[in-house]
Amino acid sequence: MSIETAVIDLGAKRELILETGKLALLSNGSVTVRQGDSMVLVCACSAAPRPGIDFFPLQVEYRERFAAAGKIPGGFFKREGRPTEKEILTARMTDRPLRPLFPEGFINEVQIVSTLLSADGENEPDVLSILGASAALMVSDIPFNGPVGAVRVGRINGQFIANPTNTEISKSDLDLVYAGIAGKVIMIEGRGKEISEEDLRDAMLFADSIVIRQIEAQKELAARVNKAKSAYVPNVPTPEFLAACEEFCADRLAAACSAPGKLERQNQQNELFAALVTEMTPRFSDAAGNPPDFKLVWEILLEKAIRGLVLENGIRQDGRKLDELRPISCEVGVLPRVHGSALFQRGDTQALVVATLGSSGDAQDFDVITGGAKSKSFMLHYNFPNFSTGEVGRYGSTSRREIGHGALAERSVAEVLPAEYPYTVRVTSEILGSNGSSSMATVCGSSLALMDAGVPVSDAVVGISVGLVTGQHKREFLVDILGSEDHYGDMDFKVSGTSKGITGFQLDLKIAGLDLDGMYQAMLMNKAARSKIRAIMNACLDKPRAELSKFAPQMCVVKINPEKIGALIGPGGKNIRGIQDSTGAQINVEEDGTVKIFTPDGEAMAQAKYLVESCTGEVEVGSIYNGVVKTVKDFGAFVEILPGQEGMVHISELSDARVEKVEDVCKVGDKITVKVVGIDDRGRVRLSRKAALKEL
Repeated sequence: MSIETAVIDLGAKRELILETGKLALLSNGSVTVRQGDSMVLVCACSAAPRPGIDFFPLQVEYRERFAAAGKIPGGFFKREGRPTEKEILTARMTDRPLRPLFPEGFINEVQIVSTLLSADGENEPDVLSILGASAALMVSDIPFNGPVGAVRVGRINGQFIANPTNTEISKSDLDLVYAGIAGKVIMIEGRGKEISEEDLRDAMLFADSIVIRQIEAQKELAARVNKAKSAYVPNVPTPEFLAACEEFCADRLAAACSAPGKLERQNQQNELFAALVTEMTPRFSDAAGNPPDFKLVWEILLEKAIRGLVLENGIRQDGRKLDELRPISCEVGVLPRVHGSALFQRGDTQALVVATLGSSGDAQDFDVITGGAKSKSFMLHYNFPNFSTGEVGRYGSTSRREIGHGALAERSVAEVLPAEYPYTVRVTSEILGSNGSSSMATVCGSSLALMDAGVPVSDAVVGISVGLVTGQHKREFLVDILGSEDHYGDMDFKVSGTSKGITGFQLDLKIAGLDLDGMYQAMLMNKAARSKIRAIMNACLDKPRAELSKFAPQMCVVKINPEKIGALIGPGGKNIRGIQDSTGAQINVEEDGTVKIFTPDGEAMAQAKYLVESCTGEVEVGSIYNGVVKTVKDFGAFVEILPGQEGMVHISELSDARVEKVEDVCKVGDKITVKVVGIDDRGRVRLSRKAALKEL
């Protein structure tokens, strides 16, 4: 097999290089994608369908190798282990734009594996993985209705940039990952610094101009490889079986799909399905008595019925208008001992969100391979237990869905936190009920929980999802979609934002693209819905509480002379450990002399602050100190007023009355109060107990 290469011009003197025919030649299709010195290898493999399978088993994995950046993994085990959050998010982004482009009824196993081989720390590999996956499928024999292009878009000083570097991303007010075909978007993911809908639309138009070049390059590469696509047998019901089932269900399925509540709809649908199986099993079982695939035909019938309600009748399963929100309720302060809490409910979807404040030492650290931040002080974690949908299931590690939804909510809310905030903030969202857009309920609940905790967010962030149902000559957008409208509809477009603009967004499509005019229409519908939700949230809590919760850790920032850091830490950390052990404080010392003190209560804070200042303070004339007598002489006593800093009290300054012997007033180890009355040119400190007593 010959080596084939394609070069894609991204503008601004940067390019992408696709290459196939050199690496991983036993896979069905493989390519490398390179930008700068970052390179990803993407391999696609396929296998025959597993017996009894009734869905398309696409598996996408993304892995980073520390060797790609010339590093050895940290920790005890010096090899890569379970996938990191970034690897999971990149795998999800690679999966989503590909899935709608496989042929209908194709259920062969397909596995796509992206591996980071080289990382320059500036060019991010996630969009390279998406583009490489499409190219690997194009040069393979796996059936695929692609290609798809993928590009990251940033904006600096009003100018859009294709595939910006990490340095450029840090200066950008937009981070958009866009995947699509010519003129149509399939997937977007990203964040904005309160940008407008028009800004996001223009960014997608710019991305489309790059995607068109990528698609042409992939087609040319595939034509040169010239590998024929494999034949497959579509997994679809026979026309006779489908027609008989459709006739049996008739209007009863439409009625079951439009029952008032979710549980009632499910019960009626289950009863109808059981009746369908009973009726059709004798008629359509094969010679060996094996029944047909009822689940497959039932999914087709459900999809047709739910979509028909929208396209033919202009109504939805729960009777709402297409642009109508479900009933919304908000409550804050629902949990007694946490730092901040909120309960946000929209229809059956219910999110209980908790905000927790910690010290800067609680920040999340990363073992970074590809560049970007090495730690973060704001974390949002999303939990989706089985009972939230009334189901049972296995409990194990955090699912990819939970990680993805948490990341979307996190980047949406992070924009409103203060740039310099001494606390580490963690938000946890417990989904207690789910029937559509629980990630957006998490965004709304997170804003309220943070304000309830007294975190000085600049504005509330509100999120909602818009769906889509398309017909042969018609399409309808749906605001605040149900779980079934997500599953059987064509789109789940989530947008979050403040009163000023968009902060987070994510698009998933089940069709092969949506035109950008349609995307803009959906954005405007989303904006109007967010405005309605904001009014409800503001009625509950419209700004952060003036004070932190009494259960939140106390925090104080003390500035010390950087030359005194050693005195605070002490030999082997003795001093700082002693302060922490005696007060229960957490003390973080920075190189510029900033000392952050975190304590569980005010009394501990006062003690810890005093001890820190005692270790690092400068003796001042006129100040009064509580000192310890270290040495007694005939002429007076030497008193330690600050750690390592002593002064002398002359015998005449010990008392108003005449003192015959120093020991008559104090002994070694006694605590006495003294005032600094002078410091000579050699730095010797003169103290007076007599003067201090007059001021007490």
